[in-house]
Amino acid sequence: MHEWESPDYEPSLPVSEKSNPLTRDIDQASPGRIVRMLQSCDAEMFLKGTGSTYKMLLSDKVMKTMMGVAEEVEVILKEPLDSLVVLSGCGTSGRLAFLVASGFNNMLKEVNHSEVYEYIIAGGDRALFSSQEAPEDDPHLGMLCLKKACEGKKRVLFIGISCGLSAPFVAGQLDFCLRHLEVFTPVLLGFNPAHQARNEPVRGCPFTFLNVVQRMQALAKSRRAFLINPSVGPEAISGSSRMKGGSATKMLLEVILCAAHAAVFSHEAATHQAILQHLRAYEKSVAVTYSHSTAIAGLVAAAGQSLLSKKHVCYLGWGSLAVLGLIDASECEPTFGAAQGDIQGFISGGYRALNNNEGSIALMVYVKDTVILIYNDTDNIAEVMNIAYRVREKMSNLYAIYHQADGDDAGLHEEINRLYKSTLTLSWPLPTFGKIQHMWELSTKLVLNAVSTGAHILKGKVYQNHMIDLQVTNSKLYRRATRLIQCSTSNSHCLSPKSRCFLTSIGCCLSLLVWRCFARSCHVFLIGFCFPIGTLLEDYGLSGPLGILALGVLACPLNCSAEKLSGHPEAQCEEALLKVIYKLDRLPEDIISCHMTTHTASGMERTKVVPLTLVSLLTGCSFDDAKSHLDQEPIIRKAVEACLQSRPRYEIKQQI
Repeated sequence: MHEWESPDYEPSLPVSEKSNPLTRDIDQASPGRIVRMLQSCDAEMFLKGTGSTYKMLLSDKVMKTMMGVAEEVEVILKEPLDSLVVLSGCGTSGRLAFLVASGFNNMLKEVNHSEVYEYIIAGGDRALFSSQEAPEDDPHLGMLCLKKACEGKKRVLFIGISCGLSAPFVAGQLDFCLRHLEVFTPVLLGFNPAHQARNEPVRGCPFTFLNVVQRMQALAKSRRAFLINPSVGPEAISGSSRMKGGSATKMLLEVILCAAHAAVFSHEAATHQAILQHLRAYEKSVAVTYSHSTAIAGLVAAAGQSLLSKKHVCYLGWGSLAVLGLIDASECEPTFGAAQGDIQGFISGGYRALNNNEGSIALMVYVKDTVILIYNDTDNIAEVMNIAYRVREKMSNLYAIYHQADGDDAGLHEEINRLYKSTLTLSWPLPTFGKIQHMWELSTKLVLNAVSTGAHILKGKVYQNHMIDLQVTNSKLYRRATRLIQCSTSNSHCLSPKSRCFLTSIGCCLSLLVWRCFARSCHVFLIGFCFPIGTLLEDYGLSGPLGILALGVLACPLNCSAEKLSGHPEAQCEEALLKVIYKLDRLPEDIISCHMTTHTASGMERTKVVPLTLVSLLTGCSFDDAKSHLDQEPIIRKAVEACLQSRPRYEIKQQI
């Protein structure tokens, strides 16, 4: 059993919001170690379920449900008239719904079959490649979008994607389906156990997400609803479901739809073994990608240096690989509090190449200092070379991510490689199951997630393994910010690293210790030998009563989670957060009594909300002073650490 699977590990948090023990110190890691940590986290997607607390991706129950959904898609493919398969989600989930729906519609066009796939994303097409977080909180909007997409349809398979089983937008759509089962078959795709679905009231609605899940569970026995919710483990950066959650979403959707297509067009029935082998093919793709960890680390280092130098990173790609670049770039702003343009994506042929629902999407364009080209051996290499030459005329920081099938002629590509500082070349055997294009896409997603995450870690946008500068623009991020503030002000962080190391090292031995205290003279007897602990405590900055109290803390199991050791109650953390959102040192009652959606609407106008709140709480300073402190240290992680390490001794005494 992995540490995060224990019922005692961060018990108040769902799996998708827990911190991953594998990445506790990722904020201090080198580019190479960052990539290795991400590799270990991604490997958790394919854990075996034997003896596990949670239902895993490769479990029989999950694959059986996937077979059932594939059969529903098969029916629609055979009878497409007045039928539709709708994929819907918010943020990354909605963007992947667009990518998958578009890709499979293209496959249908190739065989002269009518299109049956539709996507919905909260916030509309503007949200495909820019941050639009607020619509996620609107269940009525979700319902209206679904009604519009399905107008006139008599059979609809609706697949709602919510990694944390939490998005009100999707909950509203699922509720609508459940009230119209004569037309809709609802499917929920997410990565928390059902009992961990969000149980917070939705404004203006009589249901919670948990209520919706429970209704679906009751219908699942008769196959009138489906719930696909394996656990893939906590994210490398806690709560950043764009990473493993996004990768698993893409894999599961593609396996289901490929199985249905094989049944209809190749007369190959969807079987347990076929689905398992297809998932194993994705597992191999992850391994192939990370076998190039040194080259990936080089891209991370280059991107990190660009951001630290206040320069920019640009992805320029072709086809669906370019779409993944656009998606990755769009996620950095809400995840890391990145400035618009820090990391951005472009697609060859412009946005007309996307063939999205609402047409052209205008994005601001900045001068680029580092460019990564993303393409494969089926793209027009002459066009790629032309672009590469044009980029090199303006700058030298040009890199490439290139996918090729095994055995392809690399003659022309050898010439273009001379234009790059480095090329990440991934060679792929033709897969027995699935499409090689899907493997290229997953691999590209993993690499770009590593590049953007690693670059922002190097820039200081991550503290331990938490998003220290996330934007507070919807209810999910508001709650996450409050928890992060509470965690970061815990007693375990108030002690110096040296003190914390000492306390941790002796904590496991306390059951063997018999200690007594005589004023400032305190000794510990440990099976046959004795040493003066008073001297040691002084040496570690824990002298006198403080030292005795520290040992008292250790008499209980040492647990560094905020839940047990928080220096500030949740209510105080939330109050401090609101002061920063509204730029006030004292909150009037009318603001305190406002609904959370009012706070998140105001949060859209603010930057550095969480860091400012932390500095204010840790120092007791005003909003203006906290801002001044951060202005002096632009690397946010270092600014927060400085506050943690400079807290007056009396504050530690008061908390312990």
